Amino acid sequence: MAEPILRLAGVTKTFGPLHAVNAIDLDVREGEFLTVVGPSGSGKTTLLRMLAGLETPTAGEISLRGRRINELPPNRRPTCLVFQSLALFPHRTVGQNIEFPLKMKGIEPLARRRRAEALMTMVRLPPDYYAKNVQKCSGGERQRVALARALAYDPEILFFDEPLSAIDYKLRKTLEKELKDLHKETGKTFVYITHSLEEAMVMSDRIGVMRAGKLVQVGTPEDIYARPKDLFVSAFMGEVNLIPVRRNGNGTWEGLDLPAHFRAEGGAAAQGHLVVRPEQMRFLRDPAEADNALEGRLYNEYSLGSRLQYQIRVGKKVLIVERSRRDAFAGDPSLPVLVGWDARDQLFLEE
Repeated sequence: MAEPILRLAGVTKTFGPLHAVNAIDLDVREGEFLTVVGPSGSGKTTLLRMLAGLETPTAGEISLRGRRINELPPNRRPTCLVFQSLALFPHRTVGQNIEFPLKMKGIEPLARRRRAEALMTMVRLPPDYYAKNVQKCSGGERQRVALARALAYDPEILFFDEPLSAIDYKLRKTLEKELKDLHKETGKTFVYITHSLEEAMVMSDRIGVMRAGKLVQVGTPEDIYARPKDLFVSAFMGEVNLIPVRRNGNGTWEGLDLPAHFRAEGGAAAQGHLVVRPEQMRFLRDPAEADNALEGRLYNEYSLGSRLQYQIRVGKKVLIVERSRRDAFAGDPSLPVLVGWDARDQLFLEE
């Protein structure tokens, strides 16, 4: 494999007794879209600030194309950071904001304007916005200006610090797709920080999940979603059914809070959880239609647009079943319902 463009080895950042980032090892591949996700306080923004040169690691090494850059200031790195606040110049026009990096490089006015107009086209800003005051632009338009300005630096790596967090849902979905398109068009390396699972799943080539200063798991969206390494990752990456079980070693798991045995692949006895995503569960007419079946009662129903989500009470536990509208529940909600899933769709995670 090619040498990574960015490599982190044991990178740590402490603030007094707090390990905000704790011994992270990570290779960032050239041209990839890598997203780091995690809850508030997980250390993802501190990590990004070290990569951009705004913080210096307490320990470990950050190298760019094999060169150590721990103490290299931001203006001497071939990188650019798009801030959550965007940090645009409020008294300047769209064109002036985009041209700022080019002006700092001493590029003559006509060439600056041509480059700014080309970047405006790339980020889907109308040509007549060149002379528009940036304060008169909408939130989405300002976001595009910030992207164009970042690209004007012609960086090798673009860092993004939750740039879509303050934008309404519909516009955010549009910009997610545009960012992914822009990544493909430019071939640049993108490193993106967000707390939004949805953003990460839509845009990323790989996702890194952070918790308490550590990278818990790094992989493709499919790997992270379908094959989480622990219960934290499985729950963080979307709604999930967690069923406490004890593996008996005889081909079954014994439910610890459900009066049932579940199909297993044998192996040594262990205690943990069966992880079943809501979309892997379905309504049954007969228990033989699935490897595992449970009887319960329909507790609630939620519309998710093209999908429907159902809460099923089984004893004291609530299971979530998610189906497309085409496969909507068609039975009598006042009667017991049968739900189930196949063994190939479950994952066992030890405690």
